[in-house]
Amino acid sequence: MTGKEGFIAALDQSGGSTPGALRLYGIAETDYDGEEAMFRLMHEMRVRIMTAPAFTGEKVIGAILFEKTMDGEAGGRPVPSYLWEERGVVPFLKVDKGLAAEEDGAQVMKPMPDLDALLARAVKKGIFGTKMRSVIAHADRAGIAAVVKQQFTVGRQILGHGLVPIIEPEVSIKSPSKEEAETILRDEIARELDALPAGEKVMLKLTIPTVADFYRPLVDHKAVIRVVALSGGYSRADACEKLSRNHGMIASFSRALTEDLRVTMNDAEFNASLGRTIDEIYTASVVKV
Repeated sequence: MTGKEGFIAALDQSGGSTPGALRLYGIAETDYDGEEAMFRLMHEMRVRIMTAPAFTGEKVIGAILFEKTMDGEAGGRPVPSYLWEERGVVPFLKVDKGLAAEEDGAQVMKPMPDLDALLARAVKKGIFGTKMRSVIAHADRAGIAAVVKQQFTVGRQILGHGLVPIIEPEVSIKSPSKEEAETILRDEIARELDALPAGEKVMLKLTIPTVADFYRPLVDHKAVIRVVALSGGYSRADACEKLSRNHGMIASFSRALTEDLRVTMNDAEFNASLGRTIDEIYTASVVKV
C-alpha cells in the first residue's frame, strides 16, 4: 500500500446506497423482496467484479468491503483471503454506521458502540485496514473541526487493533463553498497528523480538490501512507481527468468503477467493460499531467 502503483476499488455500498447501486447495474427495487435478497444480489455483483480477470493486484491494489462482503465468499473462499491470496489485492473494511444529521454544515458519523468487536473480527479475517466516511457540505470551521476530530479519535482506536484507518472526511462536490472548505479541512487534518505518536500512520480518502495538487502537503506528510481520491458523484471521465492533475493521489472509486457494468451483460462483455474501466482509472492514478 505504500508504494505500488494502482488504485483502490470501493466495493462497500451499504444499506442506504445499495438500492441505487443495484439500479445502476440494472436491477430495480421491484426485482427483489426484502433486505436479504437485496444484499444477496449485491454480493453476486461484487463477486462478479472480484473474480473478473482484470481485477488483480497488477492495477487494483486494494478493495474496500462492506461487512457482509467480508463475511461472504468468493471463488469458494472467504472474501478477504481470496482477494489477498488469489488476487494480490489488499482488503479493507468499511466500519462506519452511517451519518448523523447535519450540524454546522457537516455530518459526523453515527456512534459505533460495537466497533472493537468488529475490528477484532476483521483482524482474524485478514483485513489490512478500515474506511469510515463523514461529509462536509459547507465551509464551517466548527463543523469541519468536529468531523476531523471524530475521524482521528476513531482512527486511533483502529490503530490500536493493528489496522490502518482510511480517514474519509468527504467534501461534497455540490458544496457552494467547496474550495474554502478544503482549505479549512487541510489545516485541520495537518494538525491531527502532527499530533499522531511517532510511527503511527494513516491513509486519507479525500474529494478531488478544486485546486490541483492542493493536498500535496498531506501526500508528503510522514504520518500518511497514501492519499486516495473518491469520485464523489463525478462521472468516471470527469473524476479521472481531475485526478490526473493531482500528483501523489490515487483513485478509490465506487460508482465511477461500476457505472458501465450491467447485470444483462454476458461474462465476456462484463469482463471487457470492467477491464477498460480498470485501465482508465489506473492511468489517471499513475500518469499525471
